[in-house]
Amino acid sequence: MPPTDASADAGTAPTADTSADPGPGKGTDSEDTLDLHLPDELSVLLAAEETVGEGPLDTGDDLLGRVGDWGPTVTPAGVFHLVPVRLQRDLALISRWMNDPAVAAFWELTGSQSVTEHHVRAQLTGDGRSVPCIGVLEGTPMSYWEIYRADLDPLARHYPARPHDTGIHLLIGDDADRGRGIGATLIRAVADLVLDQRFTCARVLAEPDLRNTPSVAAFLSAGFRFSAEVDLPAKRAALMVRDRSLRHLL
Repeated sequence: MPPTDASADAGTAPTADTSADPGPGKGTDSEDTLDLHLPDELSVLLAAEETVGEGPLDTGDDLLGRVGDWGPTVTPAGVFHLVPVRLQRDLALISRWMNDPAVAAFWELTGSQSVTEHHVRAQLTGDGRSVPCIGVLEGTPMSYWEIYRADLDPLARHYPARPHDTGIHLLIGDDADRGRGIGATLIRAVADLVLDQRFTCARVLAEPDLRNTPSVAAFLSAGFRFSAEVDLPAKRAALMVRDRSLRHLL
């Protein structure tokens, strides 16, 4: 479990996500008719996976069902894709985001690129229980995500975990993308990806810092419910849960 909260829309009013998030687009025919052709920029990004000197995407089974193979998804904000991190390609960008004051207040990974590298590399060289990703929206890298096995994480000591519980952390990289409902829209999309791709997972979890009211609001707008307050080593968190059984109701 990362040491701090993953801010969705840090520094904005809590109501911003609730009012701006148009939801996952259900009730329309858009998901059946939109073309999922990848933008040129994203095609280049994915092609670079084999040439950055860190090896290809994971070729074996991991503990999360090969996040790199989940592919793009249509959201009300545009086509979105989770692309597993490659340090040589992504480190400078992630480090810049971590040094943004709105992000740093909750992630606490400010400083040189080596600070970010240590945090990300621990996941890349681990057993596959956490997969760091760049969120690419309409061909533009704009967010950082960690998809992790909550039932195998230290978080499981602090709540009644169930097998295959899957957690998400995130940050929106640039201020221009915050406060417009994008955080809630993408959280909903990623939670849907988890439930669609991981059939053994009945719940998607998050644990934003209770102080980060915009992040909590974004998860609520994305169909999560508030489950409990939990005391974690680095924060008091709001345990947010999206249940498979309720995904089409919330």
